[in-house]
Amino acid sequence: MKPSTPFGEPMKTKIKEHRKELKMTQEELAEAVDVTRQTIIALEQGRYNPSLILAYKVTKALKKEYIEDIFELENEDFKY
Repeated sequence: MKPSTPFGEPMKTKIKEHRKELKMTQEELAEAVDVTRQTIIALEQGRYNPSLILAYKVTKALKKEYIEDIFELENEDFKY
């Protein structure tokens, strides 16, 4: 069972897509944001929703400007 956001939906990420564009391994990303490789795997698979700080670190490590470039809620009611 996947964890969910406060709105009951799993968080969708584009971590793997952007990481591969940068030719970055899971281990390299994990080191860059000071977490384990297992955490990166869980994020990529949607099994773990990050804290705001971790989401920011991942976004910057993947050379993106906005958290929304990497993380998005699948709940249409939440979009602004």
